[in-house]
Amino acid sequence: MKTNTTTSQAAHEPWNKGKLIGQKPPLKLHEIWTVRTQLRMAGKTRELALFNLAIDSKLRGCDLVSLRVRDIAHGNHVVSRASVVQHKTQEPVRFELTEQTREAVEDWIKKATLSSTDFLFPSRQSGSPHVSARQYARIVKQWIELMGGDPQEYGTHSLRRTKATLIYRQTKNLRAVQLLLGHRKIESTVRYLGVEVDDALDIAEHIEC
Repeated sequence: MKTNTTTSQAAHEPWNKGKLIGQKPPLKLHEIWTVRTQLRMAGKTRELALFNLAIDSKLRGCDLVSLRVRDIAHGNHVVSRASVVQHKTQEPVRFELTEQTREAVEDWIKKATLSSTDFLFPSRQSGSPHVSARQYARIVKQWIELMGGDPQEYGTHSLRRTKATLIYRQTKNLRAVQLLLGHRKIESTVRYLGVEVDDALDIAEHIEC
């Protein structure tokens, strides 16, 4: 009977036991630059391209890892603005690519000798055409360690939220952030950024329709 009870308890053990849950915090500016510097010094061309693209694109992990070269580049030339269809919503979302991101991605394309139809981040494991969402999550944990953070406190959404949060803090423009994140509803953006309701109402009062 004791064995059955133990087995039953194990079977019903919550998935998040021993894990930190809730909104994953975005990276701060000095943390972004710390990771970039560490990756550059270590000569990790692929990871630098992946990190910069994750920050700029604000894409979900599944959309980021499944990008093909043609989605963001014409030949070896990376475009300044791109548009991809999101897996979750099946709707397009646009994003900008800064100069340093374009340079990092171009360096990676050349080093890996990728063609336009290739996945931008092909997997190094057999049986997978590109880096999986699970692999990406592990890479993110390594980045967090580089900046001296606790890997348990951050996740892939930390990268997705980083630039969106910086844009919101500087502009207070929820609608712009909603479009950049590809959210269907402004309420989703409010929850995602952790914007206080009073803050959101204050913004709405100053917007004339």
